[in-house]
Amino acid sequence: MINIKPVSDLRNYNKLLSDVKANNPLFLTKNGRGKYAIIDIEEYDKLKAGLELLNRLQKAQKGPFHKFDDVARNLDK
Repeated sequence: MINIKPVSDLRNYNKLLSDVKANNPLFLTKNGRGKYAIIDIEEYDKLKAGLELLNRLQKAQKGPFHKFDDVARNLDK
């Protein structure tokens, strides 16, 4: 279930924050449009770790690349 509330509901932020759970973010709207997302801190940490992994994979795709035989030969030394 998607949890969407107007930003004005922040006046009663304790109730609002009690709705935020893992895998259940809270989306706040302002003037009828999406403005903010509130997520559980564990979900934030997972999101951050996933983005870091994607950044590392993108850098790795750029190279440099090494031939397997060359790497294996250097490991034997």
